[in-house]
Amino acid sequence: MAGAEKHYIMPRAEFDKPVKLGIVMSPYYKDIADNMLAGAVAEIEAVGGTYEVVEVPGALEIPTAIGIAERMSNFDGYVALGCVIRGETTHYETVCNDSSRAIQLLGLQGLCIGNGILTVENRKQAEVRADPEDQNKGGGAAAAALHLVALTRKWGAQRKGVGFVPDAEEYKLAGELKDNPKA
Repeated sequence: MAGAEKHYIMPRAEFDKPVKLGIVMSPYYKDIADNMLAGAVAEIEAVGGTYEVVEVPGALEIPTAIGIAERMSNFDGYVALGCVIRGETTHYETVCNDSSRAIQLLGLQGLCIGNGILTVENRKQAEVRADPEDQNKGGGAAAAALHLVALTRKWGAQRKGVGFVPDAEEYKLAGELKDNPKA
């Protein structure tokens, strides 16, 4: 029984500078989405972060909204929240596979995304996974996004003029260094 298993949970990410996440949520199953949102918000606020919530019609629109937000806003990362419950047709597989694949592709492009789109067999499974006092998958998705933001900040620190990369403070313009005539 998977519910009885214990899993390691990483310590919360820590930040020197404020972090802002975009939460893109499909309220198709409103009660499930609201519970996941509560878990995500609690996790973001626990690290002193801020957030903005955007709602889209369904799980397939979540990656598109994240892509738009990345091009047109200033978020450090994203939390994808939604729920897909298996029905009688193959539409379930399409929605699960395509939304997951699109989020993964955005992540491989460098976006920090915590995927909290539940893919479950029935409502009971969704309720357990969405409950902030039980499995808290909304909080887990926010924690994943926060860890990726922290990793990006760690590896994205200013470079120190190594190799062919100049210091962040200096740049070449027509062969001369700005404010420093020495080469």
